[in-house]
Amino acid sequence: MITLTVWACLTWICQGRPQFPEHERNPSYWNAEAQRRLQHALTTEELNKNVAKNLILFLGDGMGIPTVTAARILKGQLGGQSGEETQLEMDKFPYVALAKTYNTNAQVADSAGTATAFLCGVKANEGTVGVSAAAVRGQCNTTAGNEVTSILKWAKDAGKSVGIVTTTRVNHATPSAAYAHCVDREWLSDSDMPLEAIQAGCKDIALQLFENIPNIDVVMGGGRKYMLPKNTSDAEYPRERRHVGTRRDGRNLVEEWKSRVKNTRGHYVWNRKDFLALNPNNVDYILGLFEPGDLPYDLERNTEKDPSLTEMVDFAIKVLRKNPQGFYLLVEGGRIDHGHHEGKAKQALHEAVEMDRAIQRAGLLTSRHDTLTVVTADHSHVFNFGGYTARGNPIFGLAPMLSDVDQKPFTSILYGNGPGYKLVNGGRENLSTIDYNQNNYQAQAAVPLRMETHGGEDVAVFSKGPMAHLLHGVKEQNYIPHVMAYAACIGQNKQHCVSARNQAPQLPAALLGWLAVLVLARLLW
Repeated sequence: MITLTVWACLTWICQGRPQFPEHERNPSYWNAEAQRRLQHALTTEELNKNVAKNLILFLGDGMGIPTVTAARILKGQLGGQSGEETQLEMDKFPYVALAKTYNTNAQVADSAGTATAFLCGVKANEGTVGVSAAAVRGQCNTTAGNEVTSILKWAKDAGKSVGIVTTTRVNHATPSAAYAHCVDREWLSDSDMPLEAIQAGCKDIALQLFENIPNIDVVMGGGRKYMLPKNTSDAEYPRERRHVGTRRDGRNLVEEWKSRVKNTRGHYVWNRKDFLALNPNNVDYILGLFEPGDLPYDLERNTEKDPSLTEMVDFAIKVLRKNPQGFYLLVEGGRIDHGHHEGKAKQALHEAVEMDRAIQRAGLLTSRHDTLTVVTADHSHVFNFGGYTARGNPIFGLAPMLSDVDQKPFTSILYGNGPGYKLVNGGRENLSTIDYNQNNYQAQAAVPLRMETHGGEDVAVFSKGPMAHLLHGVKEQNYIPHVMAYAACIGQNKQHCVSARNQAPQLPAALLGWLAVLVLARLLW
């Protein structure tokens, strides 16, 4: 048995390696760094009160604050650094707030009720999308009259181009709240609905994607099988029964969409090769369904078949920004959540790092002068890391000590519950016999569950661009789309824009006349 002392000596300290860069020993380094950041803060002190031409919401599904911190360290370690000092792109945003994530009927939220909050501006019950809390999950007859519209629709109604990009199914909980009104997030296609709900007039979420807001300019993610007639073979997996079409109504929603946009430079793609062959300057509408269900984790992505989140975001912005009135884009890093549910921290954190790359790309393609960008999460997870690890400890590595109860090693990353709970011979699994660095390793959990659960704490809201300063302090989650709409003068937030225009200084009529004469003289000369 390795003693605690011997185990501790296996860490960085006892190997004689420096725990941190040499310059960090000097107080002048920290003072100079703080002063540099202070001066930067002072230069950005003037509030950006421009009208936001463009709006981008990055939603890290399940990206609680511990996930943000761990992803930051991972990003740095992937770049050869110790990691803690690294900055994520969202870390560079000048404003940060906290959002309370509870649903109207749930202390610990689900992704459907939260999506209704940060997209439609009202808190809602768990499991429902695009309806108020007056709607009851699973009860079709509570839908009518309780529908609430999203900021994506507000933007479309204002003449902006709009888009949805996700690594999950495009009819999954988060994206569906942008266009659907459904009392059950699981009604993905009509085959998932009770017959009485269909007879009562309720529609599945996939159908609503194409009917409720028929001219969404950009839709990219997964979910092909929900759009195709029952038993229709999938183009990519023709021999796999689990990927066949699911629709009982016999409708082919993809073909219907293609027919509708055939004269408007619309393109449907289902693989990366065809996707990258498109020139966004020649595309006005795109429907990209790259998998029958969710897209694969980024660590397992087939680079010939599936685009990365960054590639999809790049293309989406290049299509949407052609509209002189601007755009609204919802981007979901949806599989962060799935990685955590499966207890696979490595998958979850790599998904978060990929979303950070997409945020960086979006920043290069837009300007904070006229683009409000918000990065947040719908909820957290019971994920954390600790164990008094040394500076630079691999984020997926072991804590520098054995348990003083069972004398076994443990990883820094742990879950409060989930599938990582394992007993071997009546005791906790001994990690000295396990490859805890593999992509699909399930981190140990305190309570056994088939799927790990969400966490209930507040999530961070990072923002930059016009009116970003309004996202500060601790706010209800449904406050977010109201700020974004206010910044862009859409939805119910227009009066301040009209007032501002009316109050703008007017040149005297005589001066305007002289200017006209001068311009005319210049043209004739």
